[in-house]
Amino acid sequence: MSDGIRCMWMRGGTSKGAFFLADDLPADVATRDAELLRVMGSPDPRQIDGMGGADPLTSKVAVVSRSARDGVDVDYLFLQVFVDQAIVSDSQNCGNMLAGVGPFAIERGLVAAGAETTRVAIHMENTGQIAVATVATPGGTVTYAGDARIDGVPGTAAPVPLEFRDTAGSSCGALLPTGNAADEIEGVRCTLIDNGMPCVVFKASDVGSTGYEDRDTLDAATELKARIEAIRLKAGPMMNLGDVTDKSVPKMMLVAPPKHGGAVTVRSFIPHRAHATIGVLGAVSVATACMIAGSPAAEVAVVPEGASKTLSVEHPTGEMTCVLTTDADGAVETAALLRTARKLMDGEVFA
Repeated sequence: MSDGIRCMWMRGGTSKGAFFLADDLPADVATRDAELLRVMGSPDPRQIDGMGGADPLTSKVAVVSRSARDGVDVDYLFLQVFVDQAIVSDSQNCGNMLAGVGPFAIERGLVAAGAETTRVAIHMENTGQIAVATVATPGGTVTYAGDARIDGVPGTAAPVPLEFRDTAGSSCGALLPTGNAADEIEGVRCTLIDNGMPCVVFKASDVGSTGYEDRDTLDAATELKARIEAIRLKAGPMMNLGDVTDKSVPKMMLVAPPKHGGAVTVRSFIPHRAHATIGVLGAVSVATACMIAGSPAAEVAVVPEGASKTLSVEHPTGEMTCVLTTDADGAVETAALLRTARKLMDGEVFA
């Protein structure tokens, strides 16, 4: 199309992408997806004819609208625009892009800003979950400047705490869709889990990895990636996700004992490329797996005592801290994480 589309480009957590009001995009899904592929420059490994950054972490879209649901401020639809395939997927959430939804909603006038901070209740359309973001709004204006630091992002920014509830089984229908702490797939013991993000969690050592490799080393390990993909394709139907050949879930999580004082070390595939860090909801699912007796994650993790557990999930560029609260039976009730966001551009983008 020749006319520009109103758009804000934002960093959310360790991801980056386009934020749109739903009314600014075509209502027809096929037309919308075709325009988003053009916006990002997909399919092309360099995304040279679009705004995408040639990486799944920088080829993301958030579609936001005012919510009609009781107690909810805005609805948020996450779309993953594939880099080298003409695919736009709504099969997962993105907790990193979620960090930008609250500030964006306030900036666009969907939510009135408070005097110091503003809580924004967000319905995640992909899975039906609710999250609450707390946005810094001193003087009634969104600020992105602050002292909060998260691994994977240089510098500091204003904190955006995210609170999650009722995340278990949001995509797969149950926390453990097979009902088992571990299932054997392709000769590897795996935990199939969904506490906000469908994940397959298994010991790195069981697939010939140390669990401490850097991203480039993992991306170059073709035999390892082929074995992981074989597990993923069999896990999909077992997790009630159907044929996942062309889907971005489940995420594949290789776990190992922590090396830097955390709870567990993770190397994740999203699903075909190694992640530079780890997704927010993927971290929640892995942290939850660490607390399930008989799971591969529990066998390598260091889990603190108490009803409220702070688990540091180590990843290739640092760590992500998850604060989980549990009930009397040890089941996870809530999860909270700290993210940051920053507005990068506000204007029009052309498809």
